Amino acid sequence: MTDTTKNVTTKIAKKIMASFESQRVLSKNVNTQMLDGKFNPSTGSKTLFKRPTDFSSVRTATGDVTGVNSPIIVGNAEGNVQDYITVKTDFDEAVEALEFDGDDNSFWDNMARRITVDLEKDFAQFMMRNAALQAGTVGTPVASWDAIAEAGAIMESTGVPAGELCYGVNPFTQRKLAGDVRSLGGETGAMTANQKAVISDNFAGMRVMTATTLPRYTTSAGADRAGTLVTNPNVTYEAAKDSMYQTLSVTGFQAGLVIKAGERVSIAGRNRLNLSTRDPILDDAGNVVVFSATVTADVTLNGSGAGSIVITGPAIFEAAGAYNTVDSAPIAGDVITLSAAESVIIQPNMFWHKDAFSIGSVPMKRLFSTDTFAKTNDGLQLRVSKYSDGDANGQTVRVDLRPAFAALNPFFAGHGHG
Repeated sequence: MTDTTKNVTTKIAKKIMASFESQRVLSKNVNTQMLDGKFNPSTGSKTLFKRPTDFSSVRTATGDVTGVNSPIIVGNAEGNVQDYITVKTDFDEAVEALEFDGDDNSFWDNMARRITVDLEKDFAQFMMRNAALQAGTVGTPVASWDAIAEAGAIMESTGVPAGELCYGVNPFTQRKLAGDVRSLGGETGAMTANQKAVISDNFAGMRVMTATTLPRYTTSAGADRAGTLVTNPNVTYEAAKDSMYQTLSVTGFQAGLVIKAGERVSIAGRNRLNLSTRDPILDDAGNVVVFSATVTADVTLNGSGAGSIVITGPAIFEAAGAYNTVDSAPIAGDVITLSAAESVIIQPNMFWHKDAFSIGSVPMKRLFSTDTFAKTNDGLQLRVSKYSDGDANGQTVRVDLRPAFAALNPFFAGHGHG
């Protein structure tokens, strides 16, 4: 019999990596990278990813641009290091699986599935909290392809670049869509989870896929879900360029209302701009699209229904600004409204451009054990370690992944509803 204990971590790494790769869906459709040299003890739990640079142009009769300054401000996306995702097994069980599984990889599939599901659930929550756009009415289920086409229209009219656009739905939405188009689906032989998830590879310019890890939130009780801005928010690009967050001081909501991360808010009278043309966006009825944004963290308002809400996809407005996202600046007294009703579970579909988000794999240190590091083609790293516990008189194998998530551009992603 072959000695499977020799180079055991290398053999396990190959098994786990193959299964991990085949089960990924959401994380297969965003930018991923290995963060070599970008993390060290002094960086704490964050790192910076450079955002794409935007420019402004000038128009002159003669072409003389002497003394004309074109503002160029480079922003950095902040990457947030996540907790380790770890699965463990008894060393003897791992060796037995290597010796006897043959073509049956269920042991390794089950280990890899736990890592994959945890990674994609955490990342889906991050996507939801950092997506600026909205298609449809919050809380209304998607029941037709028309609602998905609306998301494509929102991205195009916002100025999101074409290509590598995705739309994720839950399995019941997939079933509903299948009633519209009977020919959906196809062969499902030796395919990865990402390949099997694709419902349509090009509808309204998007890859439409199913995902079981889509995020959700539950709104709190409180009938009064509209208030006003207390102060003028900071609407400069300089203030928002790194985090793409904006703080809104509000009052007039239900006393003690809990506003959940992922909830949508809109500000009356402030309208969204196309980020390429900087002109207001018009819907299919010729109406302007009102500015809305996503709440990034839970907040409990005080007894007067007042507090500070942090949103992503900020309302930016500067004179002749190259980075404006709204046609006028929000000011104190503007009405701000929560988009969802009280005490309901909301699970938005998600739509995004591949460059909206990034997953970075944080380098992990070697333990005082036998370690093997394996890396996917797109840069995610797994560590397989074999080590002993002398007191317990046992040996263990552990598999680790440590990701970092970044929102490169919240205006490249959104929540999809019917």
